[in-house]
Amino acid sequence: MSQQPSLSALQVMQDAPVIPVIVLNDVAHAVPMARALLAGGIRMLEITLRTPQALACIEAIAREVPDAVVGAGTVRSKADAQAAASAGARFAVSPGYTSAVGQACRDAGLALLPGVATGGEIMAACEDGYTELKFFPAVQAGGVAMLKAWAGPFFDVKFCPTGGITLQNAPDFLALKNVVCVGGSWLVPSGTAEQGDWGRVTRLANETRGLGGFGR
Repeated sequence: MSQQPSLSALQVMQDAPVIPVIVLNDVAHAVPMARALLAGGIRMLEITLRTPQALACIEAIAREVPDAVVGAGTVRSKADAQAAASAGARFAVSPGYTSAVGQACRDAGLALLPGVATGGEIMAACEDGYTELKFFPAVQAGGVAMLKAWAGPFFDVKFCPTGGITLQNAPDFLALKNVVCVGGSWLVPSGTAEQGDWGRVTRLANETRGLGGFGR
């Protein structure tokens, strides 16, 4: 892959109100899906490393859809980070945080949104220089109330809540001062890729552009 300018986690978060969380089972779906999201104004794309085809999907998008910015989700190890970077990912999202994953992403040139669910995990990530974090699983771990509680002691931390976020509850999260964007899987509903309903993906992406609280 050709060398792309480096990104910061904050730049990834500030690009749109929602980072789509995408699970792909077929490489043939990767490029049309990316183009459909891009047509709806969403260019930061998190392809989760949950299927055997995920890395090939990242590679296809990086190669064929240069206006999209493809990242890897479910990054859990140094090997995941290295493989994602080699495939063309420019950012990484992890379900939790370890210093090893943080260092691996730095070494690979990947902006990282580390997953946290407790105050201790936030402190560990901050000690390693990470202050833009993924709150996961957001709804199950306390939702809006937890983020409000964290706003005092962690006043300098920004969050991307992910897990249980929908088009309906996203505005409640985006209204919080410590939330920059949310992560959500509703932009690419289950079965959409298999049906080739890319127009629906574009419509859903367009809907997210109107969500409030974006970009603080």
